[in-house]
Amino acid sequence: MKINEKNLCIFATTPPYDYEGYLNKRGEVNKAFQRRYFVLKGNLLFYFEKKFDREPLGVIIVEGCTIAELSEETEQYCFQIVFNGNRTYVLSADNHEQMEAWMKVLTSAGYEFKRVVVAELQRQLDEIESTMKQRLGQELPTSIPSKPPRTRSNPFNRPAPPPPSQQRLFDRPVVVNGSSGIESTPSTCLVNAAGSSHNSMETIGKLTNAKAVLSTSQLFEKMHQHFRNDVMIDVELHRAAKELAAKELAAKELAEKEVAAMPLIDILLS
Repeated sequence: MKINEKNLCIFATTPPYDYEGYLNKRGEVNKAFQRRYFVLKGNLLFYFEKKFDREPLGVIIVEGCTIAELSEETEQYCFQIVFNGNRTYVLSADNHEQMEAWMKVLTSAGYEFKRVVVAELQRQLDEIESTMKQRLGQELPTSIPSKPPRTRSNPFNRPAPPPPSQQRLFDRPVVVNGSSGIESTPSTCLVNAAGSSHNSMETIGKLTNAKAVLSTSQLFEKMHQHFRNDVMIDVELHRAAKELAAKELAAKELAEKEVAAMPLIDILLS
C-alpha cells in the first residue's frame, strides 16, 4: 500500500483523537523501554517522541491483531499487540487503570470488531421491530375501515330545472268583465303599470266594454300598435314643424340678401 507521508503526518497531528496519552514502548533491537506519546485515530495508532511533535516516529495499524496482558515482564502494567507471523509490540502504562483503558480502546479499534458490533445491533433492532409488529397486530382490529374519498362541493353542480310546460304563462286567456276591469294576474298588472297615457287607458276601456276574451300576448300586441301610432304622429308633427321653421329661415335669409343687393337710392326711396 502506497502511503503519502505528508498527508499522514497532517492526519496524525489533527484533532480530534479517539484516545491519547503516554506509554512506554519496548524497542525492537534495544529491549529497553522508551517513553513515547501515543495517539489513536480510527484503527491507526501513531506514536511521537514528544506530545507536540509535528511528525510521528511510527504508526501501528490495529487490524488482524490480538491485544493481551503480559504478566511475566519485570515492568508492571504491560500489554502487547500481537500480529500473526509479524512483529509484536510490547507497551506498558503508568498504572492499572490506564492499561485497561488502552487495551479496551485498542481492542475495539479494528474493523472486524466494529463489524461484529454492527451485526449484533442490527439483530437486536430486528427483534425489537418484530416484537412491536406482533403487539400492534394483536391490539389493532383485523380490518381497518377505509377512509371515504374526499368530495368537493361545487355550488354549480346542481340538477337542471324541469322543462317548462307546453302552455306558457303569458298565453293563458284573461277574462275581461265590464265592472272590475282586467283580471288581477301578473301579466295584467304589467299592463296596468304600462298604461300611463290617456290614450292607452281609453284603449283599455274600449276593450273592457267589448267584453272580449283575449290572451295576454294579443293585448300587448294591440297596445304596442297603439303606442306606435301615437309615436309616429308625434314624429310627423315634429318633422313638419322643423320643415316649416327651415322654410321661414330660408325666406328670411333670401330677403336679407335681396335687400343687401339693392342700391342705396332704391332703399331710401322705398
